[in-house]
Amino acid sequence: MLPFPYAVERGAGPKTIVFLHGFGACREIWRDVMASLAAEARMLAYDLPGHGQSLKCEGMGGAKPAAQAILADLAERGLSKVHLVGHSMGGAIATLMALADPDRVASLTLLAPGGFGPEINAALLRRYAAATGRKGIRACLAAMSGPCSVPPDHAVDAICRMRKRPGQLQTLTDMAAAMTRDDRQGVIPEAQLDALDMPVMVVWGAEDPLLPVVQTEALPPHFHLHHVLDAGHMLVEETPALVAEIVRRNTRRRARRLHPPLGAAAS
Repeated sequence: MLPFPYAVERGAGPKTIVFLHGFGACREIWRDVMASLAAEARMLAYDLPGHGQSLKCEGMGGAKPAAQAILADLAERGLSKVHLVGHSMGGAIATLMALADPDRVASLTLLAPGGFGPEINAALLRRYAAATGRKGIRACLAAMSGPCSVPPDHAVDAICRMRKRPGQLQTLTDMAAAMTRDDRQGVIPEAQLDALDMPVMVVWGAEDPLLPVVQTEALPPHFHLHHVLDAGHMLVEETPALVAEIVRRNTRRRARRLHPPLGAAAS
């Protein structure tokens, strides 16, 4: 059992951006997004617990233990302030990290995040969990994407390689069953989300077949929202240039101030 989830590091710059992929994927899906940002930031892309080179590591058992494991790794690396970017399950994990350790999170960019409403296409997620071979994986990625999107070869190949690891398919199947018990997903309470004071950007495909875009209607009013027309759930693969630009802009925003500064005169 590894003590921390596995991550690769790319780029260099004054800020650090942490990338957390969605369920069933791996760190390599961020390839094009990271290439766009490599000249301006240090970047870490994790294999989430139960995935790839983090198949057997601390943080197994759901989004909350995964969040704690990644926070522990960031502390071990001496990173006191990071910008978090999470897709789907990775979005839920990023949100839980921000709730657990808000002082460590400079900004939060969430791409079709999990945990923002109970509705989920459980049958599609379980189908994806069990998919093997390039043909099966490509078909599932296409089913989760917008109607005109074509899954990129590099993502198909990376996910295919990952799933050849001994024990990987069984782990994904078990995780999908736990995540979609009663064909619903767990929900992060809205009151907790409202307390987040770092810049938060939520990006959602208007044609998302896995997590319905109506879940954006319950977002706290200070969250920024970007709908991507004609896109589905797989935003990292479908629109990497747009995702990179949104991350770039969100990491430049300033936090809102929930409380007056110390010493400010009472009104």
